[in-house]
Amino acid sequence: MTSDEQAIRNLLFTYAERIDRGDIEGMARLFEHAAYRAGDQPPITDWRAVAHLNQTLVILYEDGTPKTQHDTTNVLIELDPTSTKASARSRFTVLQCAPGQPLQLIVAGRYHDTFEKHANTWRFATRHIFMDLIGDLTKHLRLDKLAEAQRRP
Repeated sequence: MTSDEQAIRNLLFTYAERIDRGDIEGMARLFEHAAYRAGDQPPITDWRAVAHLNQTLVILYEDGTPKTQHDTTNVLIELDPTSTKASARSRFTVLQCAPGQPLQLIVAGRYHDTFEKHANTWRFATRHIFMDLIGDLTKHLRLDKLAEAQRRP
């Protein structure tokens, strides 16, 4: 694995780590120069809007975390050797152990990402999230707010 591939993997894993720590702003800042998109929703191109959306939707508990574990696997990275661009496809699985609930799998899906290298540092250019297998999200997301957000243009 090249150092470029490892830097990209580190970005993927940093996203998961920050969400699981409840660091929504830190997670959103990863998209300071990127478009963030879930499903068929329009892309969000302002990291502050990404932060606001996630702060509205994600339920944080007394310890400041969502009581989740985001596992990112099956990472396939394609580097363009003639430029400072790359893409990756990966899978995610989210486990949760919310208060009063057993440990359970709540969602699984895919990330389709692109990256750009700027000033010798890799950063996200786009992230498209696909939730393929959806379980009980009632302890993770404010589903009424999710439905409201999906209705907005």
